[in-house]
Amino acid sequence: MANKTPITIAYGDGIGPEIMDAVLRILDAAGAQLDKEVIEIGEKLYKKGISSGIEDSSWESLRRTKVFLKAPITTPQGGGVKSLNVTVRKTLGLYANVRPVAAYPPFIETMKPKIDMVIIRENEEDLYAGIEHQQTQEVVQALKLISRPGCERIVRYAFEYARALNRKKVSCITKDNIMKLTDGLFHKVFNEIGAEYPDIEKDHFILDIGTAYVAERPEIFDVIVTLNLYGDVISDVAAEVAGSVGIAGSANIGDGFGMFEAIHGSAPTIAGQNIANPSGLLQGAIQMLVHIGQAEVASKIGNAWLRTIEQGIHTKDIYSYKNSTELVGTKEFADAVIARLGQTPEHFNPVSYTSRTEQKIFKYERKVKKKEIVGVDVFLESILPTNEIATRLQAIGGDGLQLSMIANRGVSVWPEGLPETFLSDHWRCRYLVSEGKTITHSEIVTLLEGITRIGLDFIQIETLCTFDGKIAFSLAQGE
Repeated sequence: MANKTPITIAYGDGIGPEIMDAVLRILDAAGAQLDKEVIEIGEKLYKKGISSGIEDSSWESLRRTKVFLKAPITTPQGGGVKSLNVTVRKTLGLYANVRPVAAYPPFIETMKPKIDMVIIRENEEDLYAGIEHQQTQEVVQALKLISRPGCERIVRYAFEYARALNRKKVSCITKDNIMKLTDGLFHKVFNEIGAEYPDIEKDHFILDIGTAYVAERPEIFDVIVTLNLYGDVISDVAAEVAGSVGIAGSANIGDGFGMFEAIHGSAPTIAGQNIANPSGLLQGAIQMLVHIGQAEVASKIGNAWLRTIEQGIHTKDIYSYKNSTELVGTKEFADAVIARLGQTPEHFNPVSYTSRTEQKIFKYERKVKKKEIVGVDVFLESILPTNEIATRLQAIGGDGLQLSMIANRGVSVWPEGLPETFLSDHWRCRYLVSEGKTITHSEIVTLLEGITRIGLDFIQIETLCTFDGKIAFSLAQGE
């Protein structure tokens, strides 16, 4: 008997225990060699006051096995708790979220029968950093953090994935027509690294039209690489267009670690009713088997699942009078897949997976650039009129540091603005030095002391820098 691979399992919340039980029965029946460790995560721990949703002993299990098969969990809304999914991905360095999406016509109703794509989503950065503040009585902020190492790592992963699986094209999706620094960096890195892969076709889409194409013309995509939030949205759109989010699985890959799951949530409203579709988690488990070198078992399960689907044995979410022959529950669907182990589909092409060890393909070479501070954005909370704020701020500065612009919610309202612009109590006041000059942190502190003396409340600052002489900050709208 082959050595068993240790894995960590979490049954999760809502429908999680039902679909995990179904999937584990299929894995065992197919001969998967697994040494399972079970941990408790999610809602029960949140209710115990553990804000992370996971205990220290569970981290020990994950670090020991380095493989995590996880059912969906419920994250309470509000209350200061953090998403456990995001916490695990970031803590264990699971930077690549891999979500294959395909249609299965005519047996599962689909709007786009030719859809067959893989969404590779950056998994650690972007707005999912979860850094938020209430800055004024009227305004809250979320920080969108994008790093060059993060971009390089996920973009290179996408091209290596495409090459390894004989995919022909990688498409980049960003919103860099608006977010020119953050999304602009991602697009720039895509172009730089893409040049190293002349054998793979490449293109770029702006988020809105790109997502529209995923919904309406998915056949033009092969592999998509994108930022964290966009990838989350796009993959759900693609899965629903293909037939159902209930049949899509997800792999979260890092250097030496892997977490595997369904893309859907815990669906507490249907928990305990034996109607949930275990297919999404099963597809994640198939990805896990490939990851740990049990591709033959993965192929056996994949073909049995296809045979079940093409024979019309369907759970409620994909059942239709036109294409289905039998409506089954969660347990019964698992039984049907188990009964077909060893069979191959007749309508679909049989699957034959090849184990592919995830190699560490990322090596970041840090390049030191010359950084100079040329100004500062001071954020204020105030209900004073724009001109009153400007008059007070113009009275301080000196040594070439002068007030150049005031913006409200990103729109320039001084020195020129329109009376129609709606104003909140949140102001960005930009001080810049004369051309060729720089300032120090101590001079910025002096400026802030001056702002306090004139009775204004600063809530945040951002230094304005150049790197190797290139401006590294955005203009306000209308500036």
